[in-house]
Amino acid sequence: MVLKRKWLVFGVFGFIAGAMLLLSRSNFTNSNKAAAVFPDTVSLSKHWEKAIPHQSVPPGLSSLSAQSCGSCHTEIYKEWLQSTHAIAFQDPQFQAEWEKDKVYVCLNCHTPLQNQQELIVTGLLDGNYLTPIAKLNPDFDAQLQTESITCATCHVRNGRVIGTGGLSKAPHPTIKDVQFLSEKLCLGCHNAVDELTPVLVCTFETGDEWQREWASKEGKNCISCHMPETQRSIVPEGQVRLSHSHRWPGSGIPKFYGRKAEGLNGLEIKEDSVKSAYRVGEVLRYSLSLKNSFAGHKVPTGDPERFFLINFRAVNIENKILLEKEYRIGEQWQWYPQAKKLAENNLNPREKRDFVFELKLKEKGKVRLEVEITRHRMSKKNAAYMGLLKVYPLSVTVFSRKYAMEVNEKEQ
Repeated sequence: MVLKRKWLVFGVFGFIAGAMLLLSRSNFTNSNKAAAVFPDTVSLSKHWEKAIPHQSVPPGLSSLSAQSCGSCHTEIYKEWLQSTHAIAFQDPQFQAEWEKDKVYVCLNCHTPLQNQQELIVTGLLDGNYLTPIAKLNPDFDAQLQTESITCATCHVRNGRVIGTGGLSKAPHPTIKDVQFLSEKLCLGCHNAVDELTPVLVCTFETGDEWQREWASKEGKNCISCHMPETQRSIVPEGQVRLSHSHRWPGSGIPKFYGRKAEGLNGLEIKEDSVKSAYRVGEVLRYSLSLKNSFAGHKVPTGDPERFFLINFRAVNIENKILLEKEYRIGEQWQWYPQAKKLAENNLNPREKRDFVFELKLKEKGKVRLEVEITRHRMSKKNAAYMGLLKVYPLSVTVFSRKYAMEVNEKEQ
């Protein structure tokens, strides 16, 4: 059997030095043999270090695939297909990061089921993510891997389908467990903080941000916003009842060109009015207010490369720039030679921030003020480094205004 690049199985016989030499060229150690040779094995203790254990197909179902579930749950399946969960493994940004060192732990959020992974990891040599102790997974399902965060990720355990209704007439064993399908399930991936390698960090602190803010205290959670309630039947011709959308709206930035992504904006945006006429010598003053009114976590949150840009630009009738200003909201990181956060100015829940643009008008004529807020997945510099520039959508516009005005001579 051929293993992927940098994954090598080696035996226990021979000198330890020889084995160590092989290990230096590998980031995979056979778990059945490693303990005898390398006593410095660290067990998996953090929840993101482990995949969801192997799940068998519940009786009455043909497979664990989302497509199989969609034969009955047609509307939910269509929603899932539009979500970023459905393409978390294919995501070009993830694939670019994954190809660097194939740090196995990343798979536990992008393909969370053990059924979706080629290797079963049981420990870490010296606690290093680059040298996992693992064995080949005899039940690896390559097709299921392409479904990324699939239905069974959340809804199948121990041969039963978990739901919030516990339908007795379903063609498969069901169990009602609202607590299991709570925000705790979301936070398994959306609250993971670790240094995976010196230049690769995972800093998803959304759960911690939510836990200490107003949303948690007021009974709002991930599901409240990202799985909004809807009245519909969950199977064709079934009884209409309260259900939840499975699109999981987020940043609104699609993962592929030509694919739509449903956005969810936590910002409340207010602006000053602008006059249609000014006099030479007057100051054009425009104020834009951004408040994180609706998100129960920071904005942006999650991936440290995400940021917002607030741009102001005034131009004359010839499109000559009179003045432009740019503000940034997000984290700033140093990635090499050691990943390190340098600064952060993310908007905390219910925090308000004002941005002011002022221009003294010196000449008569027509002036246009352009205001734009854009949400970004990563910088163009980082996208170019990862080979994603012009092949991966990097941003979406969340607010855009243009104001035309006339500048007249001073009054005599």
